[in-house]
Amino acid sequence: MKSRQVKAKKSFGQHFLNNTQAAQKIADSTSDFGCKNVLEIGPGMGALTKYLLPKKFNLKVCEVDNDSVAFLRTEFTETDFEIIHADFLKLDLSQIFNGEQFIIVGNFPYNISSQIVFKIIENREYCIGMTGMFQLEVAKRLAATEGKKDYGIIGILTQCFFESKLIIQLNEDDFTPPPKVKSGVIELHPKSEINPVFLNPKFKSLVKVAFNQRRKTLRNALSQFGLGADHEFSKLRAEQLSLNDFVTLFNHIHKTQ
Repeated sequence: MKSRQVKAKKSFGQHFLNNTQAAQKIADSTSDFGCKNVLEIGPGMGALTKYLLPKKFNLKVCEVDNDSVAFLRTEFTETDFEIIHADFLKLDLSQIFNGEQFIIVGNFPYNISSQIVFKIIENREYCIGMTGMFQLEVAKRLAATEGKKDYGIIGILTQCFFESKLIIQLNEDDFTPPPKVKSGVIELHPKSEINPVFLNPKFKSLVKVAFNQRRKTLRNALSQFGLGADHEFSKLRAEQLSLNDFVTLFNHIHKTQ
């Protein structure tokens, strides 16, 4: 190496990937989207970046850590990719590739990983897919379906717009320093058709209220919405309803059927 190793910082939730096979698989997964524009979040010392470069993407990387940016500028040339020295959560995603669509990839800082997902959902017009590393618990939530203990708000709201798939599970020693949790890589591919109900802000509110009181039956959890005792879902709990069931419930409550 031409430069010193970067010391991981707790404040940025940094755990650098050291599993080269996983890095290669993530890079290969990124190719499956068929999109030339790729934004990597949190490249750190480039453990994943170096496997993305041979793919000949139009690659940009977003890094907030000064030390990591300095390292990347020493280890790679300016023609390899553009470094965006910024906080991803503060970026205007419509401007990253001048209004063109792109995909996101990265070993995400676990302390902001859920916020990254919600920003992707909000900017799905531009960000059309993702391959990302999460704490395994969060990864399972993103991919969970009804009846599973991991099923909840983030999974439903993500699956309104994306097909979610857990493709890799990793152990603590696959990172430096090792986190205290296992990790998982999630792929998000855009759905070909979006139910118009998912675009209604009231649908999001309904899902949140239902899961915020997930131990209650829906009749009690959704009392503010006036769900009657005679409704087929009234004695069920939120985690028992599929995404389509929530659409049915929404249409019943808001009389839009």
